[in-house]
Amino acid sequence: MRFPILLLLSTTLAAPAAVDFSHQIVPILREHCAECHAGEKKKGGFSFNDRAALMEGGEEGAVVVMGKSAESELIKAILSSDPDEQMPPKGKRVPADQIALLKQWIDEGLVWEEGFAFKKPAYEPPLLPRTPALPAAVDGRSNPVDRILDQYLAQKKLPRPAAIDDATFARRASLDLVGLLPTPQELETFTKDASPDKRARLIDSLLKRDVDYTEHWLTFWNDLLRNDYGGTGFITGGRKQISNWLYHALVTNMPFDQFVRELIAPPNDESRGFIDGIKWRGDVSAGQTVEIQFAQSVSQSFLGINMKCASCHDSFIDRWKLSEAYGLAAIYSARPLEINRCDKPIGQQAVASWLFPEIGQVDAKAAPAERLKQLAALMTHPKNGRVTRTIVNRLWQRLMGRGIVHPVDAMQTEPWNADLLDYIAADFAEHRYDLKKTIALIATSQAYQSHAQVMTKGIDDRGYTYAGPRTKRLTAEQFVDAIWQITGAAPSKMDAGVLRGKVDPELAKQIKIQGEWIWGDSAKPGSTPPSGETITLRKTIKLDADPASASAVVTCDNGYTLFVNNRKVSAGDDWTKLAAVPLQTALRKGANTVLVIATNAGKGPNPAGFFFDARVRDAAGKETAISSDAAWEWTAKAPPAKEGRIAAFDPKDWKPVTVVKALGSWQQAIQTQAPTLLAQGASGSTHMIRASLMKSDFLMRTLGRPNRDQIVTARPNDLTTLEAIDLANGSVLAGAIAKGAQRLLALKDSSPSALITNLYLQALCRSPSATELATAQSLIGEKPTQQSLEDLLWAVCMLPEFQVVR
Repeated sequence: MRFPILLLLSTTLAAPAAVDFSHQIVPILREHCAECHAGEKKKGGFSFNDRAALMEGGEEGAVVVMGKSAESELIKAILSSDPDEQMPPKGKRVPADQIALLKQWIDEGLVWEEGFAFKKPAYEPPLLPRTPALPAAVDGRSNPVDRILDQYLAQKKLPRPAAIDDATFARRASLDLVGLLPTPQELETFTKDASPDKRARLIDSLLKRDVDYTEHWLTFWNDLLRNDYGGTGFITGGRKQISNWLYHALVTNMPFDQFVRELIAPPNDESRGFIDGIKWRGDVSAGQTVEIQFAQSVSQSFLGINMKCASCHDSFIDRWKLSEAYGLAAIYSARPLEINRCDKPIGQQAVASWLFPEIGQVDAKAAPAERLKQLAALMTHPKNGRVTRTIVNRLWQRLMGRGIVHPVDAMQTEPWNADLLDYIAADFAEHRYDLKKTIALIATSQAYQSHAQVMTKGIDDRGYTYAGPRTKRLTAEQFVDAIWQITGAAPSKMDAGVLRGKVDPELAKQIKIQGEWIWGDSAKPGSTPPSGETITLRKTIKLDADPASASAVVTCDNGYTLFVNNRKVSAGDDWTKLAAVPLQTALRKGANTVLVIATNAGKGPNPAGFFFDARVRDAAGKETAISSDAAWEWTAKAPPAKEGRIAAFDPKDWKPVTVVKALGSWQQAIQTQAPTLLAQGASGSTHMIRASLMKSDFLMRTLGRPNRDQIVTARPNDLTTLEAIDLANGSVLAGAIAKGAQRLLALKDSSPSALITNLYLQALCRSPSATELATAQSLIGEKPTQQSLEDLLWAVCMLPEFQVVR
C-alpha cells in the first residue's frame, strides 16, 4: 500500500452538502442585509454588491475571513445582542438555521455565482460581431493575439511572460492539440531543429494528425454535448448517442456553423441525440422535460447562457426570463407547452421564440422541424456574434487555462479584454468557422508559448488580471492515455460506437468489394418481390479473436434494421446512401450472429435486395471478410424488437437466400461509396485505443470525468482525497503499471540508467537530473525486478510535473 490508511479513514466522515449560493445565500442577504449594503448602498463603507466588494470590506477593515466564519465580523455582528453592534440593527433577527448556512458558506470559501451582482453593472454583451483594429506589432510579435495582449500588458505596466523552452512547448502543444505525449524520438527531432518556424510547423503537423486530434477533442465535445457510451438513458433507450456523427464531424473538420446546424436541426438520426436529451422514466419535474432540456442545452452549449434558473422562474442570476426559456423550448416541442413556474402551471401557453429577435425570429406557427431549421439558421446567422464569441472563448479557456469571459457559461459577464475576444471571434467567422484555424491562431502566439502561472487558491479573489497562460491538470482521458503510452497497456477493444479513422484514398483503391445482393424466394428468376414485403436475413460467423477494428457498409432497397448479437447497430431507408457501420464493439471472439430485418417499399412489385460487406481485423493484423452471399439464410418471420434489442428468435423455416442480379444503379452506389468507407474503417486500426473511446471506469471518474447527465464545461482542478487514494492503490492504474513494468523488464539490452532516462523523456520530456537519476537507480538496482520497476513507474507518474500541462 502506497498511501496512509489515515486518509482512507477520513473518507468515511460524511460531509454536509455544499451550500447553494443562488438559492440559499442570496435570499438571506436580500432579506436581512441588502437594504443597507447591496447595489449602490454602502453603509459603514461596506457593500456586498458583488464578491470583490464583499472581500474588500468596510471602513473598519475585512468583514469576512474566508474559510473562517468564527473570525468573521459579519457573523459576530449577526450573533451580537449589543444594539450598537448587532446586524441588522433593527427588525427581525437572522434565524439560527440561516446563520448556520452563512457560517458554512464562509467556511467553504465564499462560493459566488460568477457574474452575479445584487445590482448589475450597465453591461450587456453585444450581439453583432466586431473586428477591432489591431495595435501595431512590437518587437516583431505579429500574431494578432500578441499585438492585442502586448498593448494590454503595456497599459497595465506589466511585463510580458517569459518564453518557454522547446521541450516544454512540444509537450504542451502535443497534449493540448492531440492529447498525447510526444515520443522521445519526436522530441529529439524537434529540439535539434534550428529552423525559426519549427514551432508553427509542429502545430500544423499536430493538427493534421486527424485521428489523434479527433480522439483527443472528443472529450471536450462529449462533455459539452453530454454524449457518452453508457449510463443514464442509454441503457433504457431513453437517450441516443451522437458518437459516430461527432467523430465524423471532427475527423473531417466540419465547419462549426454546419456543425451547429446539424445538431439543432438534425438531417438524420445520427446527430439527433443532442436535442432529444434524456427521456427520464416516470414522472419528472417541469424543468426536466425534453423540451426544457432542449432550451437549456442549446443556450448553454452554443450561447454560454445558463437557462436552468430561468427554466423554473425569472432568473435572479442574470436577465433571462421564464417566458424566454419556455419560448426556446417551444421551438422544439411537438405539443402545446404550458408554462410552469416553480413546477406549477400558470395557465399560459409558451410561444415559440428565439432570444435575439434583432436578427430575425422563428415562425411560431411552423411545424417543429421547420422551426428547428429556422433556429439553426438564426444561431449561425452572420450577425450573431454570440455564438462565435462563445466557442472561441471555450477554445481559449481550453488552451490557456482561463476564459476571456470567465466562467465560459457566463457569457453575460464582461470579458477582461473585449478586443481580444471580438478579434478571435471575427477571425473564426472569416476563416469559415474552422476550429483548427482558431486553435492554430492561439497556439502560434507568443502568449500561448510563454511560462504558465501555477494556480493557487484565491488568486482571482480581487479580480483577474492576465499574466500569461495557466497550468492545467491533465484531464482524466489525457492522464490515462499518457499511462497507456508509457506502459503499452491500452485496451484492444473500444466502447464507442464509432467508425474510427479517416479515408485513405490509396487504400480505397486496393479494396475489392465481396458482397452480393440477396433477398428471399420472391426475388428468384421470374418473380418480383411485392411491395411491403418484410423478411429476416441472418449469417453466423466465428472469430478466432476479439476484433481490433471492424466496420461494414450496408444498404437495402428499400429499408433495413441491422442487429449484431441481438443488439441493434444500424438502420436505414435510403439505398442510394451506404451506411458505414462500426462493428468493433458489437463483435466478439467466438460465434456472432448478424441478423437483418429487411423491407421492400413501393406501390407494387419491384426489385428488392440487401447488401452487406464487412472487414474485421484482429490485433495481429489478420483480416476476415463478412459479406452478404449465398451462405446467408432467410425467413418470412420477423423477430420482436424492443429498446434496440431482439428477444429469443429461432423459427424453424430458415432457407437459403436468393442471390439477386444487381441493378446498374445498385452497383454504381456500391462502387462509388463502399471502398472509401471500408478504407476509413481500416485506417483506424493503426492507432492506439484512446480513453475518450472507452466507457468511464473508476479511475477516470475519480480523476474528474463526469457522467454527462448534464453539460460540463469545466472539470475540477483540485486533487481530492478519493483521487489520491485511487492513484495510490487503485487496481486500474496498478494493472497498467504492472504491464508497463513487464514491458520494461523485457528490454534486455537497456541499462538501468538508459531505462530511467527514456522513461523521463517519455513522461516529462526531459532527462532526469543527476539527483533524480541516482535516486531512481537506487530504487531499481543493477538488476531491476518487476516490483522495483512498478515502483519507479508509479513514482514518475505521481510527480505533479507529469500530471499537469505546464
